[in-house]
Amino acid sequence: MKDRYDIIVVGAGPAGSVTAKTVASKGLDVLLIEKRQQIGDPVRCAEGVNKKYIANFLQPDPAWISAEVKGSRIYAPNGKMVEMGEELSGVEVGYVLERKIFDRALAMEAARAGAQVMVKTRATGLLINNGYVTGVKVQYMGKNYDIQCDIVIGADGIESKIGRWAGIDTTIKPGGLCSCMQYLITDIDVDPDFCEFYLGTHIAPSGYLWVFPKGKNKANVGIGISGFLPKNKRVIDLLDDFVKKKYPKGKIIEIIYGGVPACGTIERTVSNGLILVGDAARQSDPLSGGGIFNSIWAGEIAGKVAVKAIKRRDVSAEFLQEYERKWRAEIGKNIDTSLIVKNRFLSLNDDDMNTLADSLENMDLKTTNLLGLVWALFKSNKKLLWDLRSIFKDIKDINDVDFDDINSIN
Repeated sequence: MKDRYDIIVVGAGPAGSVTAKTVASKGLDVLLIEKRQQIGDPVRCAEGVNKKYIANFLQPDPAWISAEVKGSRIYAPNGKMVEMGEELSGVEVGYVLERKIFDRALAMEAARAGAQVMVKTRATGLLINNGYVTGVKVQYMGKNYDIQCDIVIGADGIESKIGRWAGIDTTIKPGGLCSCMQYLITDIDVDPDFCEFYLGTHIAPSGYLWVFPKGKNKANVGIGISGFLPKNKRVIDLLDDFVKKKYPKGKIIEIIYGGVPACGTIERTVSNGLILVGDAARQSDPLSGGGIFNSIWAGEIAGKVAVKAIKRRDVSAEFLQEYERKWRAEIGKNIDTSLIVKNRFLSLNDDDMNTLADSLENMDLKTTNLLGLVWALFKSNKKLLWDLRSIFKDIKDINDVDFDDINSIN
Protein backbone atom coordinates (compact mmCIF):
# COMPACT_ATOMS: atom_id res chain seq x y z
CA MET A 1 0.00 0.00 0.00
CA LYS A 2 1.44 3.35 -1.07
CA ASP A 3 0.85 6.76 0.48
CA ARG A 4 -0.66 8.23 -2.71
CA TYR A 5 -2.96 7.16 -5.56
CA ASP A 6 -4.90 8.92 -8.27
CA ILE A 7 -8.18 7.49 -6.97
CA ILE A 8 -9.23 5.60 -3.85
CA VAL A 9 -12.45 3.57 -4.02
CA VAL A 10 -13.99 2.69 -0.65
CA GLY A 11 -16.10 -0.46 -0.81
CA ALA A 12 -15.61 -3.50 -3.06
CA GLY A 13 -19.22 -4.28 -3.92
CA PRO A 14 -20.40 -4.11 -7.56
CA ALA A 15 -20.39 -0.29 -7.62
CA GLY A 16 -16.88 0.02 -6.21
CA SER A 17 -15.32 -2.76 -8.25
CA VAL A 18 -16.76 -1.55 -11.57
CA THR A 19 -15.65 2.01 -10.80
CA ALA A 20 -12.14 0.81 -9.95
CA LYS A 21 -11.95 -1.32 -13.10
CA THR A 22 -13.17 1.55 -15.29
CA VAL A 23 -10.54 3.92 -13.90
CA ALA A 24 -7.67 1.43 -13.80
CA SER A 25 -8.29 0.37 -17.40
CA LYS A 26 -7.43 3.94 -18.44
CA GLY A 27 -4.01 3.70 -16.80
CA LEU A 28 -4.73 5.55 -13.55
CA ASP A 29 -3.36 4.46 -10.18
CA VAL A 30 -6.28 3.06 -8.16
CA LEU A 31 -6.67 1.64 -4.67
CA LEU A 32 -9.82 -0.37 -3.92
CA ILE A 33 -10.36 -1.06 -0.22
CA GLU A 34 -12.87 -3.31 1.53
CA LYS A 35 -13.40 -3.34 5.28
CA ARG A 36 -14.35 -7.02 5.41
CA GLN A 37 -11.82 -9.81 5.09
CA GLN A 38 -13.75 -11.45 2.25
CA ILE A 39 -15.29 -9.61 -0.68
CA GLY A 40 -18.94 -10.54 -1.24
CA ASP A 41 -19.47 -11.98 2.23
CA PRO A 42 -21.81 -11.58 4.01
CA VAL A 43 -24.41 -11.34 1.25
CA ARG A 44 -27.13 -8.75 1.79
CA CYS A 45 -29.14 -9.28 -1.36
CA ALA A 46 -31.85 -11.46 -2.91
CA GLU A 47 -29.28 -12.00 -5.72
CA GLY A 48 -31.63 -11.44 -8.65
CA VAL A 49 -30.71 -9.37 -11.72
CA ASN A 50 -32.10 -8.89 -15.22
CA LYS A 51 -29.88 -10.84 -17.61
CA LYS A 52 -30.40 -8.49 -20.56
CA TYR A 53 -29.38 -5.47 -18.49
CA ILE A 54 -26.34 -7.14 -16.97
CA ALA A 55 -25.16 -8.35 -20.39
CA ASN A 56 -24.75 -4.71 -21.42
CA PHE A 57 -21.82 -4.46 -19.01
CA LEU A 58 -20.55 -7.96 -18.26
CA GLN A 59 -20.00 -11.25 -20.06
CA PRO A 60 -22.20 -13.78 -18.21
CA ASP A 61 -20.17 -16.46 -16.44
CA PRO A 62 -21.76 -19.76 -15.32
CA ALA A 63 -19.54 -19.64 -12.23
CA TRP A 64 -21.62 -16.83 -10.72
CA ILE A 65 -25.06 -17.80 -12.05
CA SER A 66 -27.03 -20.05 -9.69
CA ALA A 67 -30.18 -20.14 -11.80
CA GLU A 68 -31.64 -18.68 -14.97
CA VAL A 69 -35.34 -17.95 -14.75
CA LYS A 70 -37.84 -17.00 -17.44
CA GLY A 71 -40.28 -14.89 -15.49
CA SER A 72 -42.01 -14.17 -12.22
CA ARG A 73 -45.17 -15.17 -10.42
CA ILE A 74 -46.93 -12.69 -8.21
CA TYR A 75 -49.40 -13.96 -5.63
CA ALA A 76 -52.21 -11.67 -4.46
CA PRO A 77 -53.42 -11.84 -0.84
CA ASN A 78 -56.24 -14.22 -1.87
CA GLY A 79 -53.74 -16.58 -3.49
CA LYS A 80 -54.51 -15.68 -7.10
CA MET A 81 -51.36 -15.95 -9.18
CA VAL A 82 -50.30 -13.59 -11.97
CA GLU A 83 -47.50 -14.85 -14.23
CA MET A 84 -45.24 -12.37 -15.98
CA GLY A 85 -42.57 -12.83 -18.61
CA GLU A 86 -39.00 -11.71 -18.09
CA GLU A 87 -39.49 -8.42 -19.94
CA LEU A 88 -42.12 -7.25 -17.46
CA SER A 89 -40.59 -8.73 -14.33
CA GLY A 90 -38.11 -5.91 -13.75
CA VAL A 91 -34.44 -5.52 -12.86
CA GLU A 92 -34.38 -8.42 -10.37
CA VAL A 93 -35.54 -11.25 -12.61
CA GLY A 94 -33.41 -13.17 -15.13
CA TYR A 95 -30.35 -14.51 -13.35
CA VAL A 96 -30.20 -15.53 -9.71
CA LEU A 97 -26.58 -14.89 -8.82
CA GLU A 98 -24.12 -16.40 -6.42
CA ARG A 99 -23.12 -13.02 -5.00
CA LYS A 100 -20.11 -14.29 -3.12
CA ILE A 101 -18.61 -15.43 -6.42
CA PHE A 102 -20.02 -12.55 -8.47
CA ASP A 103 -18.60 -9.79 -6.26
CA ARG A 104 -15.20 -11.44 -6.10
CA ALA A 105 -15.19 -11.84 -9.88
CA LEU A 106 -15.82 -8.11 -10.28
CA ALA A 107 -13.02 -7.30 -7.84
CA MET A 108 -10.70 -9.62 -9.77
CA GLU A 109 -11.59 -7.79 -12.96
CA ALA A 110 -10.60 -4.52 -11.26
CA ALA A 111 -7.31 -6.08 -10.13
CA ARG A 112 -6.57 -7.41 -13.62
CA ALA A 113 -7.18 -3.92 -14.98
CA GLY A 114 -4.46 -2.62 -12.66
CA ALA A 115 -6.22 -1.63 -9.43
CA GLN A 116 -4.64 -2.53 -6.09
CA VAL A 117 -7.22 -4.36 -3.99
CA MET A 118 -6.92 -4.52 -0.21
CA VAL A 119 -9.32 -6.31 2.12
CA LYS A 120 -9.64 -5.89 5.88
CA THR A 121 -8.87 -2.22 5.29
CA ARG A 122 -11.33 0.14 6.95
CA ALA A 123 -11.81 3.82 6.14
CA THR A 124 -11.84 5.77 9.40
CA GLY A 125 -12.08 9.30 8.03
CA LEU A 126 -11.37 11.63 5.14
CA LEU A 127 -8.43 13.93 4.55
CA ILE A 128 -9.77 17.40 3.74
CA ASN A 129 -7.76 20.45 2.70
CA ASN A 130 -9.21 23.84 1.73
CA GLY A 131 -12.68 22.37 1.20
CA TYR A 132 -11.45 19.49 -0.96
CA VAL A 133 -11.39 15.80 -0.10
CA THR A 134 -7.73 14.86 -0.64
CA GLY A 135 -7.51 11.32 0.68
CA VAL A 136 -8.65 8.70 3.16
CA LYS A 137 -7.63 7.73 6.66
CA VAL A 138 -7.53 3.95 6.87
CA GLN A 139 -6.87 1.24 9.41
CA TYR A 140 -5.10 -1.90 8.25
CA MET A 141 -3.95 -4.72 10.49
CA GLY A 142 -4.22 -2.54 13.58
CA LYS A 143 -2.20 0.33 12.13
CA ASN A 144 -3.46 3.70 10.90
CA TYR A 145 -2.46 5.31 7.61
CA ASP A 146 -3.19 8.56 5.77
CA ILE A 147 -3.39 7.96 2.02
CA GLN A 148 -3.56 10.88 -0.39
CA CYS A 149 -5.45 10.90 -3.69
CA ASP A 150 -7.14 13.22 -6.18
CA ILE A 151 -10.64 11.72 -5.95
CA VAL A 152 -12.32 9.48 -3.37
CA ILE A 153 -15.16 7.26 -4.60
CA GLY A 154 -17.57 6.35 -1.81
CA ALA A 155 -19.07 2.94 -2.58
CA ASP A 156 -19.50 1.96 1.05
CA GLY A 157 -23.14 0.92 0.99
CA ILE A 158 -26.27 2.01 2.78
CA GLU A 159 -24.39 3.10 5.91
CA SER A 160 -22.02 5.29 3.83
CA LYS A 161 -19.79 7.15 6.24
CA ILE A 162 -17.83 8.58 3.32
CA GLY A 163 -20.80 10.69 2.25
CA ARG A 164 -21.49 11.98 5.75
CA TRP A 165 -17.82 12.80 6.37
CA ALA A 166 -17.87 14.90 3.20
CA GLY A 167 -20.92 16.85 4.39
CA ILE A 168 -23.47 15.17 2.08
CA ASP A 169 -26.88 14.54 3.63
CA THR A 170 -27.55 10.83 3.10
CA THR A 171 -30.27 10.64 5.76
CA ILE A 172 -33.01 8.11 5.04
CA LYS A 173 -36.39 9.27 6.28
CA PRO A 174 -38.87 6.91 7.98
CA GLY A 175 -40.43 4.67 5.37
CA GLY A 176 -37.45 5.12 3.07
CA LEU A 177 -35.53 2.21 4.58
CA CYS A 178 -36.60 -1.31 3.66
CA SER A 179 -35.86 -3.78 6.47
CA CYS A 180 -34.96 -7.15 4.96
CA MET A 181 -34.31 -10.68 6.13
CA GLN A 182 -33.58 -13.75 4.05
CA TYR A 183 -33.02 -17.48 4.47
CA LEU A 184 -31.21 -19.76 2.06
CA ILE A 185 -33.34 -22.91 2.28
CA THR A 186 -32.56 -26.35 0.87
CA ASP A 187 -34.57 -29.56 0.43
CA ILE A 188 -37.64 -27.73 -0.84
CA ASP A 189 -39.87 -28.08 -3.88
CA VAL A 190 -39.43 -24.88 -5.87
CA ASP A 191 -40.05 -24.13 -9.56
CA PRO A 192 -36.58 -23.42 -11.03
CA ASP A 193 -38.00 -21.28 -13.86
CA PHE A 194 -39.76 -18.56 -11.87
CA CYS A 195 -39.09 -16.04 -9.14
CA GLU A 196 -42.09 -15.71 -6.83
CA PHE A 197 -43.44 -12.65 -5.03
CA TYR A 198 -46.12 -12.70 -2.32
CA LEU A 199 -48.25 -9.70 -1.35
CA GLY A 200 -50.66 -9.01 1.49
CA THR A 201 -50.84 -7.35 4.87
CA HIS A 202 -50.78 -10.72 6.64
CA ILE A 203 -47.69 -11.83 4.71
CA ALA A 204 -45.63 -8.66 4.20
CA PRO A 205 -47.34 -5.40 5.22
CA SER A 206 -45.92 -2.44 3.27
CA GLY A 207 -43.64 -4.73 1.35
CA TYR A 208 -43.38 -8.14 -0.25
CA LEU A 209 -41.97 -11.61 0.29
CA TRP A 210 -39.87 -13.38 -2.35
CA VAL A 211 -38.70 -16.84 -3.36
CA PHE A 212 -35.72 -16.87 -5.76
CA PRO A 213 -34.66 -20.36 -6.95
CA LYS A 214 -30.97 -21.20 -6.74
CA GLY A 215 -30.95 -24.68 -8.30
CA LYS A 216 -30.82 -28.16 -6.72
CA ASN A 217 -33.97 -27.63 -4.62
CA LYS A 218 -32.60 -24.46 -3.01
CA ALA A 219 -33.99 -20.94 -2.88
CA ASN A 220 -33.50 -17.55 -1.29
CA VAL A 221 -36.67 -16.92 0.70
CA GLY A 222 -36.84 -13.41 2.08
CA ILE A 223 -38.97 -10.47 3.06
CA GLY A 224 -38.65 -6.70 2.78
CA ILE A 225 -40.77 -4.26 4.77
CA SER A 226 -41.00 -0.49 4.31
CA GLY A 227 -42.77 1.13 7.22
CA PHE A 228 -44.26 -0.07 10.47
CA LEU A 229 -44.97 -3.67 11.46
CA PRO A 230 -48.09 -5.05 13.14
CA LYS A 231 -48.03 -4.98 16.93
CA ASN A 232 -45.81 -7.64 18.51
CA LYS A 233 -44.46 -8.71 15.11
CA ARG A 234 -40.89 -8.62 13.84
CA VAL A 235 -39.61 -9.09 10.30
CA ILE A 236 -38.25 -12.51 11.28
CA ASP A 237 -41.64 -13.52 12.67
CA LEU A 238 -43.37 -12.79 9.36
CA LEU A 239 -40.71 -14.71 7.45
CA ASP A 240 -40.90 -17.66 9.83
CA ASP A 241 -44.69 -17.78 9.52
CA PHE A 242 -44.41 -18.06 5.74
CA VAL A 243 -41.60 -20.62 5.78
CA LYS A 244 -43.37 -22.89 8.28
CA LYS A 245 -46.48 -22.92 6.13
CA LYS A 246 -44.86 -23.09 2.67
CA TYR A 247 -41.72 -25.15 3.34
CA PRO A 248 -42.26 -27.04 6.62
CA LYS A 249 -39.56 -29.60 5.82
CA GLY A 250 -37.05 -27.14 4.41
CA LYS A 251 -33.64 -26.74 6.01
CA ILE A 252 -32.26 -23.24 6.62
CA ILE A 253 -28.55 -23.18 5.84
CA GLU A 254 -27.91 -19.43 5.83
CA ILE A 255 -29.47 -16.31 7.35
CA ILE A 256 -28.83 -12.74 6.23
CA TYR A 257 -30.41 -9.45 7.21
CA GLY A 258 -29.95 -5.76 6.63
CA GLY A 259 -31.44 -2.59 5.19
CA VAL A 260 -32.00 -1.45 1.62
CA PRO A 261 -32.46 2.23 0.70
CA ALA A 262 -35.91 2.61 -0.88
CA CYS A 263 -36.07 6.36 -0.48
CA GLY A 264 -35.45 7.60 -4.01
CA THR A 265 -32.64 9.91 -5.03
CA ILE A 266 -30.78 12.24 -2.67
CA GLU A 267 -30.04 15.89 -3.31
CA ARG A 268 -26.40 15.48 -4.35
CA THR A 269 -23.80 12.76 -4.80
CA VAL A 270 -20.64 14.77 -5.45
CA SER A 271 -18.41 17.16 -3.53
CA ASN A 272 -14.97 18.62 -4.15
CA GLY A 273 -12.79 15.55 -4.74
CA LEU A 274 -15.55 13.05 -3.99
CA ILE A 275 -18.18 10.92 -5.77
CA LEU A 276 -20.78 8.56 -4.27
CA VAL A 277 -22.02 5.46 -6.12
CA GLY A 278 -24.41 2.56 -5.50
CA ASP A 279 -26.31 2.30 -2.23
CA ALA A 280 -24.10 5.05 -0.82
CA ALA A 281 -25.72 7.33 -3.43
CA ARG A 282 -29.20 5.82 -2.81
CA GLN A 283 -29.32 4.45 -6.36
CA SER A 284 -31.31 1.29 -5.63
CA ASP A 285 -34.81 0.86 -7.05
CA PRO A 286 -37.40 2.03 -4.44
CA LEU A 287 -40.09 -0.37 -5.68
CA SER A 288 -38.15 -3.63 -5.91
CA GLY A 289 -35.16 -2.81 -3.71
CA GLY A 290 -32.88 -4.06 -6.49
CA GLY A 291 -29.56 -2.27 -6.74
CA ILE A 292 -27.03 -4.48 -8.54
CA PHE A 293 -27.61 -3.22 -12.06
CA ASN A 294 -27.92 0.44 -11.07
CA SER A 295 -24.70 0.16 -9.07
CA ILE A 296 -22.79 -1.27 -12.02
CA TRP A 297 -24.23 1.33 -14.37
CA ALA A 298 -23.44 4.23 -12.03
CA GLY A 299 -19.97 2.82 -11.33
CA GLU A 300 -19.06 2.94 -14.99
CA ILE A 301 -20.35 6.51 -15.30
CA ALA A 302 -18.42 7.55 -12.17
CA GLY A 303 -15.21 5.95 -13.42
CA LYS A 304 -15.35 7.68 -16.79
CA VAL A 305 -16.04 11.09 -15.24
CA ALA A 306 -13.28 10.59 -12.65
CA VAL A 307 -10.76 9.80 -15.39
CA LYS A 308 -11.75 12.91 -17.29
CA ALA A 309 -11.54 15.07 -14.14
CA ILE A 310 -8.01 13.93 -13.32
CA LYS A 311 -6.82 14.42 -16.89
CA ARG A 312 -8.27 17.94 -16.79
CA ARG A 313 -6.76 18.45 -13.32
CA ASP A 314 -10.12 19.65 -12.09
CA VAL A 315 -11.73 17.59 -9.33
CA SER A 316 -14.08 20.30 -8.16
CA ALA A 317 -17.72 19.57 -7.41
CA GLU A 318 -18.57 21.78 -10.36
CA PHE A 319 -16.66 19.57 -12.80
CA LEU A 320 -17.86 16.34 -11.15
CA GLN A 321 -21.41 17.52 -11.79
CA GLU A 322 -21.05 15.73 -15.11
CA TYR A 323 -21.44 12.46 -13.16
CA GLU A 324 -24.43 13.89 -11.33
CA ARG A 325 -26.13 14.92 -14.55
CA LYS A 326 -25.43 11.65 -16.36
CA TRP A 327 -26.54 9.22 -13.71
CA ARG A 328 -29.69 11.20 -12.96
CA ALA A 329 -30.56 11.33 -16.66
CA GLU A 330 -29.86 7.64 -17.25
CA ILE A 331 -30.73 6.03 -13.90
CA GLY A 332 -32.47 8.68 -11.82
CA LYS A 333 -35.57 8.78 -14.01
CA ASN A 334 -36.21 5.10 -13.40
CA ILE A 335 -35.68 5.55 -9.66
CA ASP A 336 -38.06 8.52 -9.47
CA THR A 337 -40.70 6.64 -11.48
CA SER A 338 -40.40 3.59 -9.21
CA LEU A 339 -40.77 5.77 -6.13
CA ILE A 340 -44.03 7.21 -7.47
CA VAL A 341 -45.45 3.76 -8.20
CA LYS A 342 -44.21 2.38 -4.86
CA ASN A 343 -45.87 5.14 -2.83
CA ARG A 344 -49.19 4.59 -4.62
CA PHE A 345 -49.28 0.83 -4.35
CA LEU A 346 -48.23 0.80 -0.71
CA SER A 347 -51.52 2.57 -0.01
CA LEU A 348 -53.58 -0.31 -1.44
CA ASN A 349 -55.24 -2.76 0.94
CA ASP A 350 -55.65 -6.49 0.39
CA ASP A 351 -59.02 -6.12 -1.34
CA ASP A 352 -57.52 -3.59 -3.75
CA MET A 353 -54.66 -5.93 -4.65
CA ASN A 354 -57.05 -8.85 -5.11
CA THR A 355 -59.10 -6.72 -7.51
CA LEU A 356 -55.99 -5.85 -9.49
CA ALA A 357 -55.01 -9.52 -9.76
CA ASP A 358 -58.52 -10.39 -10.97
CA SER A 359 -58.30 -7.75 -13.70
CA LEU A 360 -55.14 -9.34 -15.11
CA GLU A 361 -56.56 -12.84 -15.37
CA ASN A 362 -57.05 -12.78 -19.15
CA MET A 363 -54.15 -10.52 -20.06
CA ASP A 364 -51.01 -11.75 -21.85
CA LEU A 365 -48.19 -10.65 -19.55
CA LYS A 366 -45.35 -12.32 -21.42
CA THR A 367 -44.90 -9.44 -23.87
CA THR A 368 -46.47 -6.42 -22.15
CA ASN A 369 -44.13 -3.77 -20.77
CA LEU A 370 -44.51 -2.07 -17.38
CA LEU A 371 -46.35 1.01 -18.62
CA GLY A 372 -48.67 -1.20 -20.65
CA LEU A 373 -49.45 -3.16 -17.51
CA VAL A 374 -50.26 -0.06 -15.47
CA TRP A 375 -52.40 1.25 -18.32
CA ALA A 376 -54.34 -2.04 -18.47
CA LEU A 377 -54.91 -1.88 -14.72
CA PHE A 378 -56.16 1.66 -15.04
CA LYS A 379 -58.70 0.78 -17.73
CA SER A 380 -59.93 -2.29 -15.85
CA ASN A 381 -60.30 -0.56 -12.50
CA LYS A 382 -61.32 3.01 -13.23
CA LYS A 383 -62.88 3.65 -9.86
CA LEU A 384 -60.17 1.95 -7.79
CA LEU A 385 -57.27 3.49 -9.68
CA TRP A 386 -58.75 6.86 -10.58
CA ASP A 387 -56.02 8.65 -8.72
CA LEU A 388 -53.46 6.89 -10.89
CA ARG A 389 -54.04 9.83 -13.22
CA SER A 390 -51.62 11.78 -11.07
CA ILE A 391 -49.12 8.93 -11.31
CA PHE A 392 -49.29 8.95 -15.09
CA LYS A 393 -48.84 12.70 -15.14
CA ASP A 394 -45.83 12.48 -12.83
CA ILE A 395 -44.36 9.66 -14.92
CA LYS A 396 -44.93 11.70 -18.05
CA ASP A 397 -43.09 14.65 -16.50
CA ILE A 398 -40.14 12.40 -15.62
CA ASN A 399 -39.96 10.31 -18.79
CA ASP A 400 -41.66 12.53 -21.39
CA VAL A 401 -44.20 9.78 -22.18
CA ASP A 402 -47.45 10.59 -23.99
CA PHE A 403 -50.54 9.64 -21.98
CA ASP A 404 -53.08 11.94 -23.63
CA ASP A 405 -55.76 9.20 -23.50
CA ILE A 406 -55.87 9.47 -19.70
CA ASN A 407 -58.16 12.50 -19.79
CA SER A 408 -60.65 10.65 -22.02
CA ILE A 409 -61.38 8.00 -19.37
CA ASN A 410 -64.47 8.58 -17.25
